[in-house]
Amino acid sequence: MNSAKTEQALKIEDFEYDLPPELIAQKPLDKKDQSRLFVVDRGREAFAHKHFFELPTLLKSGDLLVVNDTRVLPSRLVAQRHSGGTIKILLLKPLPTNTAIWESMVTPIKRLKPGEKLTVKRDDGIESEITVHDIVNGEDGFKRLLVDLGAKEAVYELLSQVGFAPLPPYIQRDYHESKHRQEDLRLYQTIFATAPGAVATPTAGLHFTPAVIKSLEEQGIETVRLTLHVGPGTFKPIEASVESHTIEEELYSISPATAAKINQARQEGRRIIAVGTTSLRALESAGASGRLEAVENRGTRLYVKPGFQFKIIDGLITNFHLSRSSLLVLVAAFAGRDRIMDAYREAIEKRYRFYSYGDAMLIL
Repeated sequence: MNSAKTEQALKIEDFEYDLPPELIAQKPLDKKDQSRLFVVDRGREAFAHKHFFELPTLLKSGDLLVVNDTRVLPSRLVAQRHSGGTIKILLLKPLPTNTAIWESMVTPIKRLKPGEKLTVKRDDGIESEITVHDIVNGEDGFKRLLVDLGAKEAVYELLSQVGFAPLPPYIQRDYHESKHRQEDLRLYQTIFATAPGAVATPTAGLHFTPAVIKSLEEQGIETVRLTLHVGPGTFKPIEASVESHTIEEELYSISPATAAKINQARQEGRRIIAVGTTSLRALESAGASGRLEAVENRGTRLYVKPGFQFKIIDGLITNFHLSRSSLLVLVAAFAGRDRIMDAYREAIEKRYRFYSYGDAMLIL
């Protein structure tokens, strides 16, 4: 697309494609690094088709990979009302003033009242009670539930016993059936996950295995970490226009050691490659001046759209994103809209697997 065209000239239909439902991956491959890797070189017209275990051979010695080490919480709850109705809850974040009370998305929300007790069940059948604290309006204008999970010191223990992985809705699961609960919690987590706080996994990291990391090290390619706690706003569909869309705030941290390594690599002319759109957004949020800052628990609402001037990254590893989504707009801003939409059409023709558990893309 002509760079003279601003994002104001773009319509949401410019980021729309048709995906056969059978290409939506319902589970990861048994060997995660066997996923396919669609290679987009911004300096060439042709695409390349590889596998993720070949990543070290596609990069250069001295390249610096930046991964997101956020850990997904077991934040999806299935609760029962005393009247018998089932309530599905997605915990989003604790209140700053009380870490036992969490802002949540809930369906159905009608007829829920403050003070009402809800029951959640462990795998062994033992039941616990949680309490409707209040109903409030979220940033997106929709009603949200404030739910009291009980004693502050026991919240994470409770979630580990009753919570399901917050899988996106296009992954089909029966949350009345708990037999897959532990398996989903294990699979929907990257190898880097250490900092609890996300309600969705940074999916580009799912393809990494110890073998890939070892091979990267042998090629002289270093990996550094940052943290961005992925929230539901990242995945909010664009409803009005590309220009007016907004993203809900997410917290991120970049350590002084990570910032120093990235700044040194940039000074030496080495490439910075973001693993995932979350890493990209953290880096570009903290590097708006052209030099990366160390930050702790800072909020970002960065929405990357065509016309954005990238200051830090030189490459991106990412999965395939939903049609009409802000993440697809972000990738198009980095690689060019026409190039990315051509790539998506070719990926569909070649039967790539899409979305969270799907295949990956490398943009250089």
